[in-house]
Amino acid sequence: MTIKTLIIDKDKTFVKGLKYSLEEDDYTVEVAFNIRRAMEKIKNNHYDLIILDIVLPDGNGLSLCRKIRQKSQIPIVILTEKEDEISEILALDSGADDYIVKPTNISVFKARLKAILRRVNIDDRKASKQIIRIGDFVINALGRRLTVNGKSVTLTAKEFDLFYLLVSHPGRVFTREELLKSVWGFEYYGDIRTVDVHIRRLREKIEEDSSNAEFIHTKWGVGYYFKQKESSKTED
Repeated sequence: MTIKTLIIDKDKTFVKGLKYSLEEDDYTVEVAFNIRRAMEKIKNNHYDLIILDIVLPDGNGLSLCRKIRQKSQIPIVILTEKEDEISEILALDSGADDYIVKPTNISVFKARLKAILRRVNIDDRKASKQIIRIGDFVINALGRRLTVNGKSVTLTAKEFDLFYLLVSHPGRVFTREELLKSVWGFEYYGDIRTVDVHIRRLREKIEEDSSNAEFIHTKWGVGYYFKQKESSKTED
């Protein structure tokens, strides 16, 4: 199955090499060198993956990331020369699924892309059709959709996987290391604080009061766990 990919980067030489490398692995690659052209392509095409730089000629790539995320759950990978932690946190807050600093080992880069794509069922055709209902939550595992009180909530691929893992094991406390291993996989080499950023974003999306969480709780000094209401029942 080919993976239709859009690379958004101002560096034409770099893009040429990355495009060639990805096409060796059955990716179908289109490119855009600025935000304006990228928006045109996204409006008129369906993509399975977006690879996005932060610094672009006509604006900030993170602004584009936020715009895409408002309308789509497509995986977005930030690939940039900006190595500071603040940029990484801002990227994750903007809805990116991963943050990779140039230059990167192409084999490692491809492995991380595959890990992301597996989790959004592009190359995992054995996904369950299970529908889980827990209280106010309805989780469609196949469609990777979540509704809360009948209202659709848009989650990134990593947010969905993180929430699904916690919901599937109510009451079990996961350490940050366990969550990194289960959700991000062995290919992830980032900061463990990535988990905290994603937990915060999840709370902001599903909790009435994210500062006083009702569902996703912190076990201080250990990790995180999901607590369902006493009256809630899980249905398959």
